[in-house]
Amino acid sequence: MAVARGEFSSKIGFILAAAGSAVGLGNIWGFPTNTAMNGGAAFVFVYLILAFCLAYPALMAELIIGRHAKSNAVAALSGESTKVPAARPFGFLVGITGIITAILILSFYGIVAGWMISYMIEPIAKMAGAPKAAEWLTDTSSTARNVFFTVLFMVATVYIIIGGVKNGIEKWSTRLMPLLIGLLVVLIIYVAMQDGAAQGFKKYLLPDFSRVTDPELLVDALGQAFFSLSLGVGTMLVYGSYIQRNENLVKLGTMVTLIDVGIAFIAGLLVIPAMYVAQAQGVQIFAEDGVTLLKEDTLIFQVLPQLFNTMGATGLVVGCAFFFLMSIAALTSSISLLEVPVAYAVESLKQDRKKSTIAIGSLILAVSIVIILNFGMLFGFVITLTTKYAQPLLGLCFCVFAGWLWHRNDILNEVKEGHPDAENSLFWKIWPWYVKFLCPLFIAAFFAKSVI
Repeated sequence: MAVARGEFSSKIGFILAAAGSAVGLGNIWGFPTNTAMNGGAAFVFVYLILAFCLAYPALMAELIIGRHAKSNAVAALSGESTKVPAARPFGFLVGITGIITAILILSFYGIVAGWMISYMIEPIAKMAGAPKAAEWLTDTSSTARNVFFTVLFMVATVYIIIGGVKNGIEKWSTRLMPLLIGLLVVLIIYVAMQDGAAQGFKKYLLPDFSRVTDPELLVDALGQAFFSLSLGVGTMLVYGSYIQRNENLVKLGTMVTLIDVGIAFIAGLLVIPAMYVAQAQGVQIFAEDGVTLLKEDTLIFQVLPQLFNTMGATGLVVGCAFFFLMSIAALTSSISLLEVPVAYAVESLKQDRKKSTIAIGSLILAVSIVIILNFGMLFGFVITLTTKYAQPLLGLCFCVFAGWLWHRNDILNEVKEGHPDAENSLFWKIWPWYVKFLCPLFIAAFFAKSVI
């Protein structure tokens, strides 16, 4: 099984792949806008705490289960390490639900990623003197445009996954992640030199600690910390199954969490100052009440393009670079989502990787097209179903498996594979009871609040 599915050839390969999975559109636009709407730096402060108090323990649960089982989510959760045999059918159900959720997430994610690509090309069309093409590229009501760029994005995702772990996921993650970070830094430097940026940096970096206990802020920060690490659908479990036995899981999980929250923080240094630069240029960033920030899609697809338009020729280059950055972030996440069902097809159903990837990619694309053709009815529904209901419940199930249904000795022995003294470490003194009691409690609280 392991041979057919492969392994990451290096520590850095896994770190960049896992970080790429975690760093998606939610980090680049979700985190900054959540920050802007929840007290600026106060939100950042709470988010950083919860990322390590909640997201990191849940991440470790997926990585440990994955590497121990060396299999996909379905096989891992219904395998022999479950100390309660009666719970194995439940594990199978959780694994299958995770696969279905990953497919649905990728079906709407591909549509949004397609928009990013079209907005990336739009400045090029303007520079080439093709105004009608540029107008079509940003016409969200155009079914042809939405389908074309969704197909383009899915083809790129399928191409990478066909290459497998080493020649696909690892190869492209080690290329795309440094490029993503480099683009972020360049754009931050440019935006920092514009009028209005100082106000944005102040809003982002100076906390109003009176907001720290705001229940709404706490719930939003909890959700951002949990979802930013791609937890709940089995992506990290599958990536964990590709880690070599001699690697230290505790350190790897820590590094992935650090990179994820680090890039989210860096993205805030770009997007929030850019919003205030736009405001200085006369672009509206708040609703009519002057307090409520415009919705995420409005900020990304209307406010920032308006800002780029005020910059003349330079704005065309900056706009192209920004949406190229967003496209990379989308791609690094989409490959991990597609790998979840592909790993199941290759290992449990004994299918050829290339054929399975093309078939599953085509299925996801078909679902995306159905959503596009019924956009008003399905787009928001699928997002709510997967991110508001399925992911929290699945994340809760993963913590229950690690804390209650798996043999404690199996977990300890797995951690000791790359960390012989793990039993005496601070991690092992805290993590087992933490993931058993507190993580499920926190996730359940978030789910209840999101439903209410």
